[in-house]
Amino acid sequence: MATDGATQRRAGERAYATLLEQIQSGALPAGTVLGEVEQAARLGVSRTPLREALRRLAADGLVTQQSARVTVVTDVEPDDIRALFALRRALEEMAARLAAAGGARTVFADLAAEFAAAEPGGDADAYYALIARFDAALDSAVANEYLASSLRMVRTHLVRVRRLARDNPQRLTASVAEHRLIAAAIAAGDAELAAHATHVHLHNALMSILESLEAHP
Repeated sequence: MATDGATQRRAGERAYATLLEQIQSGALPAGTVLGEVEQAARLGVSRTPLREALRRLAADGLVTQQSARVTVVTDVEPDDIRALFALRRALEEMAARLAAAGGARTVFADLAAEFAAAEPGGDADAYYALIARFDAALDSAVANEYLASSLRMVRTHLVRVRRLARDNPQRLTASVAEHRLIAAAIAAGDAELAAHATHVHLHNALMSILESLEAHP
């Protein structure tokens, strides 16, 4: 019985990871109906782990249940993005302050140097990988699992929002400079500058995303 339970959990994890990636990438766009029977067959799992995966996605806000057996991928409206960024600003500004007060100065000095040398116009994927390492360093420096957990939830949605907005080479270049300033401020232990630089970066990011969505509805 214990083995069966572990197998079901692993199947549920696989189903969740697959559906999450497909929603974030746009393979399952907003409005897609995720029928229980069809999705279980498509993913090669039984309906019990599929239901668990769908429950987790619903808790993430990525799907909504329209009936007992029909789940739909949620839409992302401009108001949703504004609300997401309001929460993101509160969390990331606090994280930047706490990181600047911590002792991981060398880590962020190294990241600042990497941002200074980055060329996002040539390889956007490498740039986003650098952002992921910056986020991981921030979580580690803060050492607050409640804050880190909230930030992970925000980033889950942010992946999807970034995909909806067209890549803007000028915005990516500006974002590199903004991240360099945040990392340098944390490395210098300047909590006020780190929080202010984070605020400016997130404001600019939000405006760019909303402008992109308006230009390419």
